[in-house]
Amino acid sequence: MATRKSVRRASGTKKPKARSVSKEPVATQYLLPAGTKAPDFTLKSAPDQSLSLSDFRGRPVILAFYPADWSPTCGDQLALYNEVLPEFQRYNAELIGISVDGAWCHAAYTKARNLHFPLLADFEPKGAVAKTYGTYTPSAGMSGRALFVLDGKGTIRWSYLSPMDVNPGADGILAALESLGRDGRPATQPPAAGAPAKHRAGAPSARPAARTEAPEAR
Repeated sequence: MATRKSVRRASGTKKPKARSVSKEPVATQYLLPAGTKAPDFTLKSAPDQSLSLSDFRGRPVILAFYPADWSPTCGDQLALYNEVLPEFQRYNAELIGISVDGAWCHAAYTKARNLHFPLLADFEPKGAVAKTYGTYTPSAGMSGRALFVLDGKGTIRWSYLSPMDVNPGADGILAALESLGRDGRPATQPPAAGAPAKHRAGAPSARPAARTEAPEAR
Protein backbone atom coordinates (compact mmCIF):
# COMPACT_ATOMS: atom_id res chain seq x y z
CA MET A 1 0.00 0.00 0.00
CA ALA A 2 2.84 2.43 0.82
CA THR A 3 4.34 1.83 -2.62
CA ARG A 4 1.04 2.60 -4.37
CA LYS A 5 0.64 5.85 -2.43
CA SER A 6 4.12 7.00 -3.36
CA VAL A 7 3.46 6.24 -7.04
CA ARG A 8 0.29 8.32 -7.01
CA ARG A 9 2.09 11.24 -5.42
CA ALA A 10 4.89 11.03 -7.94
CA SER A 11 2.50 11.00 -10.88
CA GLY A 12 1.32 14.52 -10.05
CA THR A 13 -2.30 13.66 -10.81
CA LYS A 14 -4.68 16.23 -9.32
CA LYS A 15 -8.44 16.31 -9.00
CA PRO A 16 -9.90 18.78 -11.52
CA LYS A 17 -11.08 22.01 -9.97
CA ALA A 18 -14.73 22.92 -10.28
CA ARG A 19 -15.39 25.61 -12.87
CA SER A 20 -16.99 28.77 -11.64
CA VAL A 21 -20.12 29.86 -13.48
CA SER A 22 -21.39 33.42 -13.54
CA LYS A 23 -24.77 33.85 -11.89
CA GLU A 24 -25.72 36.69 -14.21
CA PRO A 25 -26.97 35.45 -17.63
CA VAL A 26 -25.16 37.26 -20.41
CA ALA A 27 -25.69 37.57 -24.14
CA THR A 28 -23.31 35.46 -26.21
CA GLN A 29 -23.03 37.99 -29.03
CA TYR A 30 -21.85 41.57 -29.12
CA LEU A 31 -24.59 44.21 -28.97
CA LEU A 32 -24.86 45.98 -32.32
CA PRO A 33 -23.04 49.32 -31.96
CA ALA A 34 -23.79 52.82 -33.16
CA GLY A 35 -23.22 53.24 -36.88
CA THR A 36 -24.61 49.79 -37.76
CA LYS A 37 -27.55 49.44 -40.11
CA ALA A 38 -30.41 48.03 -38.02
CA PRO A 39 -31.50 44.61 -39.34
CA ASP A 40 -35.08 44.65 -40.58
CA PHE A 41 -37.62 42.25 -39.11
CA THR A 42 -41.32 41.42 -39.10
CA LEU A 43 -42.96 40.23 -35.87
CA LYS A 44 -46.46 39.73 -34.52
CA SER A 45 -47.90 42.81 -32.81
CA ALA A 46 -51.17 40.97 -32.15
CA PRO A 47 -52.38 37.41 -32.81
CA ASP A 48 -53.63 38.50 -36.26
CA GLN A 49 -51.33 41.45 -37.03
CA SER A 50 -47.64 42.00 -37.79
CA LEU A 51 -45.29 44.97 -37.84
CA SER A 52 -42.02 45.44 -39.71
CA LEU A 53 -39.21 47.75 -38.70
CA SER A 54 -39.21 49.14 -42.24
CA ASP A 55 -42.78 50.39 -41.67
CA PHE A 56 -41.27 53.23 -39.61
CA ARG A 57 -38.58 54.33 -42.05
CA GLY A 58 -38.26 58.11 -42.08
CA ARG A 59 -38.69 58.60 -38.34
CA PRO A 60 -36.62 57.68 -35.25
CA VAL A 61 -37.34 54.32 -33.66
CA ILE A 62 -36.65 53.16 -30.11
CA LEU A 63 -36.24 49.40 -29.74
CA ALA A 64 -36.61 48.23 -26.15
CA PHE A 65 -35.69 44.56 -25.81
CA TYR A 66 -36.69 43.18 -22.41
CA PRO A 67 -36.70 39.72 -20.77
CA ALA A 68 -40.37 38.97 -20.11
CA ASP A 69 -43.88 40.28 -19.55
CA TRP A 70 -45.10 40.31 -15.95
CA SER A 71 -41.64 40.48 -14.37
CA PRO A 72 -41.21 43.28 -11.77
CA THR A 73 -38.29 45.12 -13.39
CA CYS A 74 -39.82 44.90 -16.85
CA GLY A 75 -43.08 46.20 -15.44
CA ASP A 76 -41.34 49.22 -13.93
CA GLN A 77 -39.39 49.92 -17.11
CA LEU A 78 -42.36 49.69 -19.47
CA ALA A 79 -44.57 51.71 -17.13
CA LEU A 80 -41.96 54.49 -17.16
CA TYR A 81 -41.82 54.48 -20.96
CA ASN A 82 -45.61 54.60 -21.07
CA GLU A 83 -45.48 57.74 -18.91
CA VAL A 84 -42.78 59.51 -20.92
CA LEU A 85 -44.20 58.48 -24.30
CA PRO A 86 -45.19 62.12 -25.03
CA GLU A 87 -41.52 63.07 -24.60
CA PHE A 88 -40.50 60.45 -27.17
CA GLN A 89 -43.24 61.67 -29.51
CA ARG A 90 -41.84 65.22 -29.34
CA TYR A 91 -39.02 63.83 -31.48
CA ASN A 92 -41.49 61.97 -33.75
CA ALA A 93 -40.04 58.73 -32.38
CA GLU A 94 -41.80 55.37 -32.34
CA LEU A 95 -41.29 53.13 -29.30
CA ILE A 96 -41.36 49.36 -29.82
CA GLY A 97 -41.03 46.75 -27.06
CA ILE A 98 -39.71 43.29 -27.96
CA SER A 99 -39.52 40.08 -25.91
CA VAL A 100 -39.78 36.33 -26.55
CA ASP A 101 -43.32 36.22 -25.15
CA GLY A 102 -46.10 35.19 -27.53
CA ALA A 103 -48.62 37.55 -29.12
CA TRP A 104 -51.47 36.44 -26.81
CA CYS A 105 -49.31 37.06 -23.74
CA HIS A 106 -48.44 40.54 -25.05
CA ALA A 107 -52.11 41.27 -25.71
CA ALA A 108 -53.05 40.41 -22.13
CA TYR A 109 -50.10 42.33 -20.70
CA THR A 110 -50.79 45.42 -22.81
CA LYS A 111 -54.40 45.47 -21.68
CA ALA A 112 -53.54 44.89 -18.00
CA ARG A 113 -50.90 47.65 -17.97
CA ASN A 114 -52.74 50.01 -20.34
CA LEU A 115 -49.69 50.38 -22.56
CA HIS A 116 -49.88 52.72 -25.54
CA PHE A 117 -47.04 51.33 -27.66
CA PRO A 118 -46.67 48.00 -29.48
CA LEU A 119 -45.09 44.91 -27.94
CA LEU A 120 -43.71 42.53 -30.56
CA ALA A 121 -43.45 38.77 -30.12
CA ASP A 122 -39.95 37.43 -30.87
CA PHE A 123 -41.50 34.05 -30.22
CA GLU A 124 -40.86 31.67 -33.10
CA PRO A 125 -38.10 31.09 -33.97
CA LYS A 126 -37.49 31.96 -30.34
CA GLY A 127 -35.36 35.05 -29.90
CA ALA A 128 -34.41 35.24 -33.58
CA VAL A 129 -34.49 39.04 -33.70
CA ALA A 130 -32.80 39.39 -30.31
CA LYS A 131 -29.99 37.16 -31.61
CA THR A 132 -29.62 39.38 -34.68
CA TYR A 133 -29.18 42.44 -32.45
CA GLY A 134 -26.80 40.62 -30.09
CA THR A 135 -29.01 40.68 -27.00
CA TYR A 136 -30.30 37.10 -26.73
CA THR A 137 -29.30 35.15 -23.62
CA PRO A 138 -29.37 31.39 -24.31
CA SER A 139 -28.83 30.38 -20.68
CA ALA A 140 -32.00 32.26 -19.70
CA GLY A 141 -33.95 31.56 -22.88
CA MET A 142 -34.85 35.23 -23.28
CA SER A 143 -33.60 38.58 -24.48
CA GLY A 144 -31.34 40.75 -22.42
CA ARG A 145 -32.47 44.25 -21.39
CA ALA A 146 -31.18 46.27 -24.34
CA LEU A 147 -32.03 49.63 -25.87
CA PHE A 148 -31.44 50.90 -29.40
CA VAL A 149 -32.20 54.31 -30.90
CA LEU A 150 -32.38 54.36 -34.71
CA ASP A 151 -32.42 57.40 -36.95
CA GLY A 152 -34.87 57.95 -39.81
CA LYS A 153 -32.62 56.02 -42.19
CA GLY A 154 -32.64 52.92 -40.02
CA THR A 155 -29.10 53.32 -38.67
CA ILE A 156 -28.37 52.60 -35.01
CA ARG A 157 -27.25 55.83 -33.34
CA TRP A 158 -27.11 54.60 -29.73
CA SER A 159 -27.26 51.21 -28.02
CA TYR A 160 -27.03 50.07 -24.42
CA LEU A 161 -27.22 46.73 -22.59
CA SER A 162 -28.45 46.96 -19.00
CA PRO A 163 -28.07 44.28 -16.31
CA MET A 164 -31.12 42.01 -16.19
CA ASP A 165 -32.31 43.33 -12.84
CA VAL A 166 -31.70 47.04 -13.51
CA ASN A 167 -34.25 49.42 -15.02
CA PRO A 168 -32.18 51.51 -17.49
CA GLY A 169 -34.59 54.44 -17.30
CA ALA A 170 -35.19 56.95 -20.11
CA ASP A 171 -32.23 59.35 -19.84
CA GLY A 172 -30.07 57.63 -22.45
CA ILE A 173 -32.95 57.38 -24.91
CA LEU A 174 -33.85 61.06 -24.57
CA ALA A 175 -30.24 62.18 -24.92
CA ALA A 176 -29.89 60.12 -28.11
CA LEU A 177 -33.13 61.52 -29.53
CA GLU A 178 -32.00 65.05 -28.68
CA SER A 179 -28.82 64.49 -30.67
CA LEU A 180 -30.88 63.40 -33.69
CA GLY A 181 -33.19 66.40 -33.71
CA ARG A 182 -36.88 66.44 -34.55
CA ASP A 183 -36.56 64.90 -38.03
CA GLY A 184 -34.52 61.87 -37.05
CA ARG A 185 -31.25 63.23 -38.41
CA PRO A 186 -28.20 64.05 -36.30
CA ALA A 187 -28.46 67.56 -34.88
CA THR A 188 -25.91 70.11 -36.04
CA GLN A 189 -25.10 70.87 -32.41
CA PRO A 190 -25.58 67.78 -30.21
CA PRO A 191 -26.14 68.37 -26.48
CA ALA A 192 -23.04 68.86 -24.39
CA ALA A 193 -21.84 65.93 -22.32
CA GLY A 194 -23.49 65.87 -18.94
CA ALA A 195 -26.48 67.97 -20.05
CA PRO A 196 -29.53 67.27 -17.88
CA ALA A 197 -31.93 64.68 -19.25
CA LYS A 198 -35.49 65.71 -20.03
CA HIS A 199 -37.59 63.01 -18.43
CA ARG A 200 -40.33 63.42 -15.88
CA ALA A 201 -39.35 64.46 -12.42
CA GLY A 202 -39.20 61.53 -10.07
CA ALA A 203 -38.83 58.94 -12.83
CA PRO A 204 -36.09 56.34 -12.33
CA SER A 205 -32.90 57.01 -14.24
CA ALA A 206 -29.87 54.98 -15.19
CA ARG A 207 -27.70 56.85 -17.66
CA PRO A 208 -25.05 54.64 -19.33
CA ALA A 209 -21.50 55.41 -18.30
CA ALA A 210 -20.50 56.06 -21.90
CA ARG A 211 -22.52 56.79 -25.01
CA THR A 212 -21.31 56.24 -28.56
CA GLU A 213 -22.43 58.50 -31.36
CA ALA A 214 -22.06 57.58 -35.03
CA PRO A 215 -21.62 59.96 -37.95
CA GLU A 216 -24.63 60.42 -40.19
CA ALA A 217 -25.05 57.64 -42.75
CA ARG A 218 -24.75 58.81 -46.31
